Amino acid sequence: MKLTLIRHGDTRATLLRLYYGSTDLALLPQSAQALAANAARYPKAPRYFTSGMVRTEQTFQAIYGPLPHKILPGLREMDFGRFEMHSYEELKDDPDYRHWCEDSEHLPCPGGEDAQAVLARSLQAVEDLLEAGIDTCGVIHGGVIALLMMHWFGGIRYDYSLAPGQGFTVTFSGKTPVRYEKIP
Repeated sequence: MKLTLIRHGDTRATLLRLYYGSTDLALLPQSAQALAANAARYPKAPRYFTSGMVRTEQTFQAIYGPLPHKILPGLREMDFGRFEMHSYEELKDDPDYRHWCEDSEHLPCPGGEDAQAVLARSLQAVEDLLEAGIDTCGVIHGGVIALLMMHWFGGIRYDYSLAPGQGFTVTFSGKTPVRYEKIP
């Protein structure tokens, strides 16, 4: 089975380098156009999904058009709480932010989530996909993709950094991930 995980396209917050997870932002029109122009480069599958957030729905539409797909809210991006819609420059002197940066894989954002909670809900969300064993493509979020990849293949978050519109196709043997390739 192959599971393709694609990061949504650019939003205004992407360009401004803001932390945004729970904020439901739209794609930039030029990003949607670029994704649509390159749609033929993306894998196809019998099943599709998104996290249901506007940016993932619009990316899916740009790449795959009006195909039916499942919405898996468990694959939503991390809620950055008080850090939501702020940049590093805005936060760098905040003691809570500096503390969170010391171990952002385990510490929660004030008023938000921690990475381990995001990973737990993400693994739960993909469980049914893996159980079905049918090739599936989805549009979700860079942080969620990185957490899943770290869980499956080791390494650190930055080993799996993706530009908007990029992703990974993970090949599974049963429910065991065996290899991956970057796409497109």
